[in-house]
Order: sequence, then C-alpha cells, then structure tokens
Amino acid sequence: MDLNQALAFFDAMEDDGFSGEESFLTDEELDYQDGLDPAEDHDNEEDTSPPTRARQESSHSSAEEGPSTSAAASQKLPGIGHGRLQSRSRGRARPRSRSRSSSLRGRQSPESTRSRSRSPHPAAPTPSWNSESQPDIPPVPKRFVPTRKPGHQLSPTSTYTPLDLFKLFVSDSAATTLCNNTNTNAAKNIANGKKYSWKNLTVEEFFKYLGLTFFFALVRLTNIRDYWRTNTIFSLQFPHSVMTRDRYQVISWNIHMSDPDEDVHNDQKKGTPAYDRLFRLKPLLDDIKHACRSFYHPRQNLSVDERMVATKAHSGMTQYMKAKPTKWGFKLFVLADSSIGYTLDFAVYTGKSVFASGVGLAYDSVMSLVDKSFLGSGYNVYVDNFYTSPKLFMDLYSMNFGACGTYRDNRRGVDDLGLCPRTTTNAMTKKDPRGTIRWIRDGPLLFVKWMDTREVSVCSTIHPAFSGNTVQRRVRTQDGGWDTKSIPCPTPVTEYNKHMGGVDLSDQLIQYYSVHHKTMRWYRTLFFHFLDIAATNSYLLHKEVCAERQQQPMTHRAFLEELTAQLCGVTVSVLPTQQQSNHVPVPTSDQTEASKKASYGRRQCVNCKQTKQVKQATPWKCKACDVALCVIPDRNCFEAWHQ
Repeated sequence: MDLNQALAFFDAMEDDGFSGEESFLTDEELDYQDGLDPAEDHDNEEDTSPPTRARQESSHSSAEEGPSTSAAASQKLPGIGHGRLQSRSRGRARPRSRSRSSSLRGRQSPESTRSRSRSPHPAAPTPSWNSESQPDIPPVPKRFVPTRKPGHQLSPTSTYTPLDLFKLFVSDSAATTLCNNTNTNAAKNIANGKKYSWKNLTVEEFFKYLGLTFFFALVRLTNIRDYWRTNTIFSLQFPHSVMTRDRYQVISWNIHMSDPDEDVHNDQKKGTPAYDRLFRLKPLLDDIKHACRSFYHPRQNLSVDERMVATKAHSGMTQYMKAKPTKWGFKLFVLADSSIGYTLDFAVYTGKSVFASGVGLAYDSVMSLVDKSFLGSGYNVYVDNFYTSPKLFMDLYSMNFGACGTYRDNRRGVDDLGLCPRTTTNAMTKKDPRGTIRWIRDGPLLFVKWMDTREVSVCSTIHPAFSGNTVQRRVRTQDGGWDTKSIPCPTPVTEYNKHMGGVDLSDQLIQYYSVHHKTMRWYRTLFFHFLDIAATNSYLLHKEVCAERQQQPMTHRAFLEELTAQLCGVTVSVLPTQQQSNHVPVPTSDQTEASKKASYGRRQCVNCKQTKQVKQATPWKCKACDVALCVIPDRNCFEAWHQ
C-alpha cells in the first residue's frame, strides 16, 4: 500500500465515525461527551410497539451500511434477530459508537456530531391485529418423545392393595426414619420439662396413627377429642379399639420428619445463604417427590399452577392470595398431569430470594418443575397469567416444549421477560360483538384476543389462531327471553380450557377427604398435606391399573376406607353383633317346689284374651313386658305378641 492509499484509508475510517474506544463507554459517558446532562437531557420516550420481522430486516439493512450501527442495535434490543418480543421500557435505543471526531472538540461542532451519530433507523411498518378470516400458519408441532411410556410404572402382573399403593409414597424405610426422629424429639421435649408419658413409637403403631388420621378425614367431627367421647349417642367405637386418645395426641405433638439435632445446626445458619427453610420437612419431602416422579409418567399435556395449604402460622413463608378459595397459607408450585390430575412434582415457596435466572419467580418456578431429562420432549405446558411471558415461552420452545397460557395486557417486562403486543392498529374494542377474534403472530409466538363476556388474552406456541371451533352461549332475545347461540372461539382458548385444570383437579380430589387439621407447628401442616398427596396419587394409580386391566375401580371414598382399615390392621366389613334383648319367657311365680311350679302362680294369657276372647292360664310371662303369654307347642302366644 503506497502513501496515498494509506491516507485515503484513514480518511474513510474517520468519515465512517467508528471508534473502538467509544464502544466500551456507557450511555451516560457518551452523553457527557456530547454536553448533555443525563438527569435532564436523556431521551425517555417509550416505544411500546413489538419488534417484528420487518423491523429486524431494517436493522439488518442498516448493518450493511455500517458496522457500528448494527452492533449498537443488537446491544440495546436483544429481541432483534431472535424473532422474540422484548421489553424496551428504558427508552429509545441509540447506537453506542460515536464519531471519532466527536471527542475532538476543535474539529467539529457538537450539533453536527450528534446529527451524524444519531441518524435514525429506517421506519418499520407498524404491526396490526388480524381477524379470524385471515389464515394463520402455526409452527410445526414438536415430536412427542417421552422418556418412558406414559401411564403408571407398576408391574403389570402384580396385585396392588390400597396399602401397597400408599406405601409406594410413604415406605417402611421412610416410616422408620420418621419414627426415630419422633422418638428423639419426644425425649428432647421431656428433658426440657414437658409433662407427659412417652414410649417409643414403632413403625406398626405409626401406620395405625396414620389410619386413624384418615378415619378422621372420612368421619368429620369438630374436635379430635370428640372421637373418644363415651356414654352419648354420638360416641364412636372404632378409635378406642386402635389407640387411646392421649396416645394419639402425644404422637401428634411430637411427630417430626427431620433429625432434631441437625435442626439446631441448621437454625444457627439463619440469615446466611446456607440456611434451609425447608429442612424440617426432609427427608419425607424428598421421598414423596421422588415417588411421584418414579411411579407415573405423564401424558402429553401438563399444567403448572399454585396450590394453597391453609395455615395461620407466622413462619415467613405464608402467603395471601385473594383469588384462591384458601387465601392464607403455604404456597406450592405444582406440576400436574392435565388428564387425571396426578401430582408429578411440587415446590414449596419459601419467600423472597435471589432468582437463579435473574428473571423472576414465575419464570424460575416453571423452569424448575419442567425437567427435560425426566419428561422427554414434545410436552405442552399450560399456565395462567402469573407465569406467561414471551421469554418463558420461547425458552420452553427452544427445549422442544410447547406452551399456552393467558396473559395480562398491562404486564411490563422484567429485565428480559419480554412485552406482549400493545399495538392499537385494528385492535379490539369494547364495542366489538361477542365472538370477535384478533391475533398477532411473531415467529412461534401467537397472541390472541377474544371477546366473550369480557376480553380474553391468550399466548401460545402450539396452536393456530382459529380452526373453526365454536362455543355455545346464552344470549337475550328481543322479546326478553333467552336463546343459545354459537360464537367462534380461538383454538388456544379451547385447548387452554381443556388442559389447564390439572392442578385444580388434583386440588379437588385432595379437598374431598383431606387429613388437614390444626397443629401448633408449621411443618406438621405440610406433613399432613404430604399424606394427602400420597393418598390421592395412590388412588389415581389404582384407577390407572384398573383401566389397564379393564376392571371397575373403587370410588375415591371406598378406596380411602380400605386404606384406613388396612393401615389399622382391620377389615372394613365387621360381623354384626347380636343384639342384647330382655324379651325372654320366664316363670310367672317364684315357686321352688317342683310339684307346684306347673300349677301354682298361673296367670291369664294376654294374647288369648285380646285375640280369641278366651281365658287361658299360663305359667309363663315375658321378662321385659311383664305380661303372661302362652308358650306351648300348639299355642305360641309369646311369638305372636312380639310380632
């Protein structure tokens, strides 16, 4: 290269406005070099329209004109180039690189520098909402490849009783560990001054304790002590035959899942990242979660939702959720099979913490439950508006999982969560008739709005916008009556209503016969909930096994009755007790001489006098009724009288 070519090259570089040093400066430092006050002169306009493919193409065309412009745009707009909606609530994006001469104040004025370095991108067309008449091309469905055959994972040749199924979740080894920890806890309490007698809890007695606990769920009384009431018409005989009232209560006071000695070491770590809030729930928590995943593999549609476990404890983990029937309690994030409501996995919410992804609680809770190594690929995950975000759905899509869920229009992006469409071009209004559909597609992401009694917003990476589905709605006619009308319904809404109720179905089964009752310790509340999960999943496995063998399954109540009886070591059916009765024939006189017993002290038979109008003397009477009655082969007035 000669001297003239070298000078021409450096002149071109200077005119191009590229500077390697300035690419590492922050926006505030660049503003300061331009003579701007970051607190007063920063551009705070907000661009709420979603980035589309047209905008991405314009960004790529600008990249061909100069390398600095494309690099800056990719730093400020992470959604561009990935087909993803992103949040841009921090202001307009502008290129970080400045003209090299902008730092040389003597050569060029700041106005000319600012006009050159802030040249706007080519205007992208504003996206608009489409109607149901416009065709939508959904993404290619993910191939469903589960790691195991969906359904129960039990032996097809074995016979399982309710107790066998329950012990899959609360095994003998888990019961042994729990009994040892309970005995240690009781000895520690007695040493600290508790005034009650204690004998070591055995595994056999522990299962009887669980049997009584399920009995109390089936036969509801106001107070635990009422089950041992005597000498009333409301007395129950069964609890007496299993264990005494005091023994049941003292076991309830001391039941403990973790090692009490290890609890002390864990409590010393409070305020540090090493402290485990759920330590007292282990090892039973880990055993049940492992069993839920081991003995059943889900079908293609899953749902993630919250579950509330009622409590008034002040442990720092309790939550208030006004939309739930149980408003105060522990919050669990639950993954369930949408087809039968089987609880596959769950996580107990422990309060505010630093999220592993840096995105938020909703994102982390779903990603922690959806384990590709356990499930496989091709699953569809249904969530509600608490979890739905473009980032979550796109990350699931990259893992070969589909997702569908309602979303909130006013939800702002948190860091990299993304922002749902807020464009108003051809948007839905409150005056639109019932059944109106609007949709926008951005790559795999589909955003659908549907007017029912109110506006419904759904996001999906699985379905097309509209497939011709309709729903029935009652509408008022002109004469004041009611008529049924079919209105179009978007495909994501139809499928969401069909598959989102997995956790709700599980909650219903648990609430029918829940063993939950008041306790003084917060972790015992969750202990009872773990028993509910074990019993409910056991029943669902029973139904799966019966369906496979084409047998009629037991009802939910009948299953729990059998489980209660087997835990207590008895059978549901008992032999009828012979009724005690005082209606027996006895002599009418107290004669001791054998010669006088048949003739002395006879009385007239009441039945003969009333029915035959005759007087017949008899030496027999009814002990309870104290009336004389004939008891002879030809005339059994005793039997006739009592009939």
